[in-house]
Amino acid sequence: MAKRVLITGGTGLIGRALMAGLAGGGCEVVVLSRSPERAGGLPPGARAERWDARTAQGWGALVDGAWAMVNLAGEGIAAGRWTAERKRRIRESRLDAGRAVVEAIAAARDRPAVLVQASGVGYYGPCGDEEITEEARPGGDYLARLAVEWEAATAAVEAMGVRRVVVRTGIVLSASGGALPRMMLPYRLFAGGRLGGGRQWVPWIHIADEAGAIRFLLENEKASGPFNLASPQPVRNAELARFLGRAMGRPSVVPVPARLLRLALGEMSDMLLAGQKAVPGRLLQMGYAFRFAEAGAALADILH
Repeated sequence: MAKRVLITGGTGLIGRALMAGLAGGGCEVVVLSRSPERAGGLPPGARAERWDARTAQGWGALVDGAWAMVNLAGEGIAAGRWTAERKRRIRESRLDAGRAVVEAIAAARDRPAVLVQASGVGYYGPCGDEEITEEARPGGDYLARLAVEWEAATAAVEAMGVRRVVVRTGIVLSASGGALPRMMLPYRLFAGGRLGGGRQWVPWIHIADEAGAIRFLLENEKASGPFNLASPQPVRNAELARFLGRAMGRPSVVPVPARLLRLALGEMSDMLLAGQKAVPGRLLQMGYAFRFAEAGAALADILH
């Protein structure tokens, strides 16, 4: 019998890549979506089921006997200016989804062996040039406080005997969505370049390694706790700009002033102008082998 995996937020960039790998590996994949009728293009072995992203009503029984759950649900943080209302929705979407996952697992007779809980490297806050591993303390800015609450939303399953892995993801590079298509737009107009001074560190990861690392952590019974999902070779923003320009065959000589970013994006500009030199210390210790550790090779693979 195929192992059943439930994925919340499974129709997003990371969820679709993970779903394809799991289904291709023989798993039965159930994607929980508020609009399952729009979850088109699912691979063989995957199906979508409806959930309200707040409770276990209507889908909780699917957890009984499932091998694993992956909780990726949450409103995107880069979809618009961080107004007070948007920040409220971003936070509540994560906490509501976490409570629903805990509710479903608590009610299951045969509970999943493992839960993978999404988070972000924003957990650490701005860190300058310090190399950041999973042992670092959380920061104090908005994204750090959000990540702390997001991670805590499913912590209760550990007391139920469920192994829990927390994945603190960097910027996921993919041509299918996420940050990269937006990053590419000014280069198409021959206006690409660094953001601000360009010295801020960018913790990035190729979509193939993001999905591959999550599968690795699902399958490794010794894996629990936090893991940084980022390349072992983070780059400064100016260096990433040069790699992107080279991969696109465009110059990368038009910087975006920090003042302009702050004027356009408000508080959200902090996410672009301050970074973390986050490295995947625990993931490497567990033996994960990155397919794309170097940013130039990763962008060349994605764009060619």
